[in-house]
Amino acid sequence: MSKTFRPYEPDQSFLLPVSMREWLPDDHLIYFISDVVDQLDLTAIAERYEREERGYPPYHPEMMVKVLLYAYCIGVPSSRKIGRKLEEDVAFRVLAANNTPDFRTISDFRKDHLKALAALFVQVLKLCQKAGLVKLGHVALDGTKMKANASKHKAMSYKRMKEEEARLEVEVKELLKKAESVDEEEDRKYGKGKRGDELPKELAIRESRLKKIREARQALEEEARQKAEEEHKESPLTVTPQDKTQRNFTDSDSRIMPAPGGKQFIQGYNAQAVVDSEFQVIVAAEITNRPVDRGQAEPMMDRVAANTGQLPRQVSADAGYFSSDTVNNLTAMGIDVYIPPHKTHHNVTEQPAPRGRIPLGLSTPDRMRRKLRTKKGKKCYAQRKILPEPVFGQIKQARGFRQLLFRGLDKVNHEWQLICIGHNLLKLSKVYQHETVEQRLPCDNTGDIKFPVAYGFAVSCRGSLGDFAA
Repeated sequence: MSKTFRPYEPDQSFLLPVSMREWLPDDHLIYFISDVVDQLDLTAIAERYEREERGYPPYHPEMMVKVLLYAYCIGVPSSRKIGRKLEEDVAFRVLAANNTPDFRTISDFRKDHLKALAALFVQVLKLCQKAGLVKLGHVALDGTKMKANASKHKAMSYKRMKEEEARLEVEVKELLKKAESVDEEEDRKYGKGKRGDELPKELAIRESRLKKIREARQALEEEARQKAEEEHKESPLTVTPQDKTQRNFTDSDSRIMPAPGGKQFIQGYNAQAVVDSEFQVIVAAEITNRPVDRGQAEPMMDRVAANTGQLPRQVSADAGYFSSDTVNNLTAMGIDVYIPPHKTHHNVTEQPAPRGRIPLGLSTPDRMRRKLRTKKGKKCYAQRKILPEPVFGQIKQARGFRQLLFRGLDKVNHEWQLICIGHNLLKLSKVYQHETVEQRLPCDNTGDIKFPVAYGFAVSCRGSLGDFAA
C-alpha cells in the first residue's frame, strides 16, 4: 500500500476571500507596530503630501512608517532588502497590506522624512513612560563607536594635505606647461583653427584632487579658528590645525576613532545613549563626532529632561565622562553622580569601604573615589555595566547595526535615533504581545484605546498622543 500524504496542490485557487490577518499569529510583532503607529502624530510627514498635487498618488505614509519601524526592529535597514521582503516575507506583506513600494521609493521616503522619523523617538518614549517602563530612578550613560559610511583610507591629515597640495601644484604647473607646449607645436603643424579646449585626463584628475584637498584644508583651518574662539584664544585668526588632524573626503563630519576594544581604528561616530534601569529603555540618544566621551554627560542629561520632562535621580558612567566640572554641574542639577575619576583595573586590590565623616578639603576626584568605595556607591556604579552594554549588544550584535547608512552629522544623528526607536518598541512590545486581536485595542465611547490595566496607559484613537504630550 502506498504512503498517504497531506494534500499538496500549488495551483489550487482560493475559493473564498482570505483575511491577511490569518497568515500570522495574533501576537506577532507587526500587529503591535501597526497599532502603535496608528496612534502616533505623523503630521510632520503627512503635511508634505497635502501641498503636493502633481503625479500619481503616493503610498500611504502610515504604511511606509510602519514598514520602516518594523524593519529597524528586526535589523533590516537596507532599502533593497526591505523591498525584497515586501514581496517575499509574509510579515512585511501583511503589514503593508500587499503594497510593494520598490527600494528607491523606500529610500527616498526615509531620506525625505528622516528628521520627522527621528522625532518619533520622543513619542515612543512617552508610551514607554506611561507603560511604566521608565522610572528615571537610575540611568546609565555610555557611548559606542559606529562605523561611518566612509572608508578610513579616504581620510588625510592636515600635514599630508599641505604636502599633497604643494606636490599637486607643481604637477599641475608642469602639465599646463606641457599642454601649452603641445598646443604651440600643433598650431605650427596644423594651424590655429584646431579645437583643443578639453583638459588632458591626467590634468583634470590632478586639478580635481587639488581642489578637494584645498577645500578640506580650508575646512580644517576654519574648525581650528572656531575652536580657538570658543576657548577664548587671544589670536584665533592665526591658529592652524595640528598636523595630525584629519578630514575624510567621503564623509567630512566623521572622524578616525578607536574601535571597541581599542586595538584598531575606524572611520566613524560616537553614538551616545542614556539607558533607564527599569527595563533598559533608551531615554536619550545622540551622536557626536568627538572620539572621547568627556563633556557629553551634561548635554545628555539635558536631553533626558527634554524628552521625559524630568531629570533622573542617579546617573552612572565610566571614567571617560569624568571631569570635576561635570560632577559639580550634575550635582548642582540635583543628580546623584557615580563617575570614577580613573579607569578601574581588575588586578588592583580593592580598598575597604570608608568609615566616618567625609574629611574636609577633599578634591572632587577624591570625594568621588571615596563615594564609589561605599556599599551604596559600589551598588549604584555596578548598574553601569548591566544597562548600556547589553543595549549596545542587542543593537549591534543581535540586530546587526554596526555601520551607519547616512553621511553627515545631522543625518547620522537622526539615523541613530531611528535605530533607538526600534529598540524601545521592542521593549514596549514585551508588555503587549500576549493580547489577542480582539483584546488589543478596544475603544470606549470616549475615543480612548484602553490597554490592559497592567500596562498603565491609554492611547487616543484620534491619532494624537493626548495626555502624553510633554
